[in-house]
Amino acid sequence: MTERAPSDRALASAPDGALGATACIVLADGEVFYGRGFGAEGSAVAELCFNTAMTGYQEIMTDPSYAGQVVTFTFPHIGNVGVNSEDEEAADPVAAGMVVKWDPTAPANWRAAEPLSTWLARRGRIGVGGVDTRRLTRAIRLQGAPHAAIAHAPDGRFDLDDLLARARAFPGLVGMDLARDVTCAQSYRWNEMRWAWPQGYVRREEPGRRVVAIDYGAKRNILRCLASAGCDVTVLPATATAEDVLALEPEGLFLSNGPGDPAATGLYAVPMIREVLDRSRMPIFGICLGHQMLALAVGARTIKMNHGHHGANHPVKELATGKVEITSMNHGFTVDSQTLPAGVVETHVSLFDGSNCGVALTDRPVFSVQHHPEASPGPQDSFYLFERFVASMAA
Repeated sequence: MTERAPSDRALASAPDGALGATACIVLADGEVFYGRGFGAEGSAVAELCFNTAMTGYQEIMTDPSYAGQVVTFTFPHIGNVGVNSEDEEAADPVAAGMVVKWDPTAPANWRAAEPLSTWLARRGRIGVGGVDTRRLTRAIRLQGAPHAAIAHAPDGRFDLDDLLARARAFPGLVGMDLARDVTCAQSYRWNEMRWAWPQGYVRREEPGRRVVAIDYGAKRNILRCLASAGCDVTVLPATATAEDVLALEPEGLFLSNGPGDPAATGLYAVPMIREVLDRSRMPIFGICLGHQMLALAVGARTIKMNHGHHGANHPVKELATGKVEITSMNHGFTVDSQTLPAGVVETHVSLFDGSNCGVALTDRPVFSVQHHPEASPGPQDSFYLFERFVASMAA
């Protein structure tokens, strides 16, 4: 049920039509969605987005690219396979909360270690169930990703005026550098490879191509894919300088995914990338925010999207071959392809809206993509990009 936030009373119980509600979502325009809370109690304020993936809710909640966002899942069966330690993309959930249509059920999967609700409560993240997610998603598509406050109160009483004020005071992601909040504190080596039956995750033992990965909020599975493709990976913080990178004498540079406004992160990331491009002809590969950082470094611009791309069913066309890949995406900003300078070509586009999904330099092995080739949303259509990166270092 929805209603407008009251302006004449500070503390409100859920109305009769939302009897039993223990959670609510208050949008900055005053609309209120009531539901049933699970996970942690309390409140949070963030941008509200929606994700169309049918699987991978644990990976989504722990993806650092979701910092500053609450995720509305359009698929109703969220939580039915529980959670486990192997499917986390970061040490803790990064998304501020989640919104689902149906309350999570008891886990029914042999890999489940605990229920989703227990995991969220232990990690301090709020869940809201019983929400008309179709209506909420339609509002996001039509009006753009709104600022929202979510609250979970077992007694069903909410300070709606306060939640509305906090939603309206949220500054938004434009101009917000969140990479500093999710990057690693210091450098480290990575040699864990992709999960494989029956041994699970194994470590890379043989020597490989020396790669420096810049962590703007790197997902673990991206690092695993680099290791599986034949890379010895050293991860550096988002604020690493060109001197930090070149001192390790890498054969290739990788730019990771991450959250926030690329223009804000670019204030310190772009000078590093430009200096590496000036002083070296090593291959460079970027994904998501890393793609946007590379585009900014060569002179393009980025813009905020209306509601972004978040899901595991996004068709992307590689222009050189005409091949269509089914990909996973998670971004609220995009590279403006109209601003690409000479010597930089568009390589991939979204078949949903024609937005840019990849660029490459014409005179050296430097390329990037907006989508996530590591995520394997059913197919593994885009894994060739990791192999292309390694092949460019071998060449």
